[in-house]
Amino acid sequence: MTQATPPVAANPVDAAITSRMSARAFTPQPVPRDTVMQLLEVASRAPSGTNTQPWKVYVLQGAARDSLVEKVCAAHDALRDNPALAAEYREEYDYYPEKWVSPYIDRRRENGWSLYGLLGIGKGDKDKMHAQHQRNYRFFDAPVGLMFTLDRVMGRGSLVDYGMFLQSLMVAARGRGLHTCPQAAWNGFAKIILPHIGAGADELLVCGMSLGYADAADVVNTFHTPRVPAADFTRWVE
Repeated sequence: MTQATPPVAANPVDAAITSRMSARAFTPQPVPRDTVMQLLEVASRAPSGTNTQPWKVYVLQGAARDSLVEKVCAAHDALRDNPALAAEYREEYDYYPEKWVSPYIDRRRENGWSLYGLLGIGKGDKDKMHAQHQRNYRFFDAPVGLMFTLDRVMGRGSLVDYGMFLQSLMVAARGRGLHTCPQAAWNGFAKIILPHIGAGADELLVCGMSLGYADAADVVNTFHTPRVPAADFTRWVE
């Protein structure tokens, strides 16, 4: 298993970026509504093509959050028991490639098995894998769940804009001592999520996100994914 601990950065912006991780266990400590709104105000300064600002955000707390968790976890269990239901729960856009190739499949496998190895989940432990995957649909116990949508009329470039918005939100969260976990895992259950949050039929679910204070005592949060050195993916053209 390969893990990498983010370097300690002196620059506060660098520190926020490099300390960001996908937290997979949160404490019940609440996040004030004002704090969430501050994060979204900061993130709204993210760039977008011709300033279209295509993001729409739905914040779930309390009963609304808990009832969505119940609905999606029930659907996730039903899908495990009856794989034929997969046709009902398809992502509306291709987040991942139809065919995996190296080096991407290698990184994906390393990520998955490193995490499962840390948690003591073996390749044949289907029940444990299911339970860990379902942690996504419980927002990893974070008190705040976020859902992000995009008007279907927008082009693929708006997904680029959205990525910058999401990163801005996650970095701003780090500046306030909070952690996040961006989650494409929710996308397959859009038919449940969109009506629950009151999104219109003209909206596409981009992803979900957990937001809160990371549980430092949970071993899962010691997992830090490695990164390819910049020199490996950079070519100087002179």
